[in-house]
Amino acid sequence: MTDTARQKIERRLERVILELLDHRAADATICPSDAARAVYDGDDDGWRALMEPARRAARNLVTAGEVDITQGGRRVDPDKARGPIRIRRRTS
Repeated sequence: MTDTARQKIERRLERVILELLDHRAADATICPSDAARAVYDGDDDGWRALMEPARRAARNLVTAGEVDITQGGRRVDPDKARGPIRIRRRTS
């Protein structure tokens, strides 16, 4: 995949993450898989290939100050998070 194609997918995932959060309570979270599934066009499990791009998109949104990445309900450093993560709108 070219850098341009990768960036295009990540930007789309960023938009979808924010849209999904817009439809939830202010303190609700989503899983990166929610965004991957929303972006994937097929009916099979091909959305799994979008999981790492979805995690990168979430990290991009952390850098932009839009969201927090959490584990166990607590905000974590996206560069140090290992294992399952959740995404929520940035809190103060």
